[in-house]
Amino acid sequence: MKASIRNLMAASLVSLSLTAGVQASEHSGTYAFDVEGQHQFIIFKISHLGYSWLYGRFNEFDGQFSYNADNPAESSVSVTVDTASVDSNHAERDKHLRSDDFLYVDEHPEASFQSKRVIPGDSEGEARIVGDLTLRGVTREVTLDVNMIGHGKDPWGGYRMGFEAEAQLRLDDFGIPKDLGPASETVDLIISVEGIRQ
Repeated sequence: MKASIRNLMAASLVSLSLTAGVQASEHSGTYAFDVEGQHQFIIFKISHLGYSWLYGRFNEFDGQFSYNADNPAESSVSVTVDTASVDSNHAERDKHLRSDDFLYVDEHPEASFQSKRVIPGDSEGEARIVGDLTLRGVTREVTLDVNMIGHGKDPWGGYRMGFEAEAQLRLDDFGIPKDLGPASETVDLIISVEGIRQ
């Protein structure tokens, strides 16, 4: 009798572990950014003379991420940005941002980010993503601080996952020649994306 109970308990533990493994892995996969639904944003802010924040965004970008729930360090992300889509809600300023003083979009119409390694945090979905950012023809290694917002089935039969990431960039690291003063040497980025599993 005792042997039977032990066998039953062992079988139950195996079953539970297998079930847990399925649950942990069910949201793994490759996700394409939801470009059509525009559930994605790249927002930036930079100080204006130290007196206020200037906010803007890039309206056109695309990418995908691969998420490995069993081994998050094996996850990855890639993004391409249409630099001419910069939008700060001011036409003349946007024209200046597209010029060779800043983004120089005539020569460098795309910016891109490609992850090189993922350093998982203490909780699922928390990570630091180290990768190469190419902007204005200059490639630098940058680190994104990332948090998973959530994941699950959508009303249309798909499966979605969303992340938000933050980073800070120095303008002169990317060869931007315009000197905006000591209060404006860095720009903060917020990247929010929702992906649809392929």
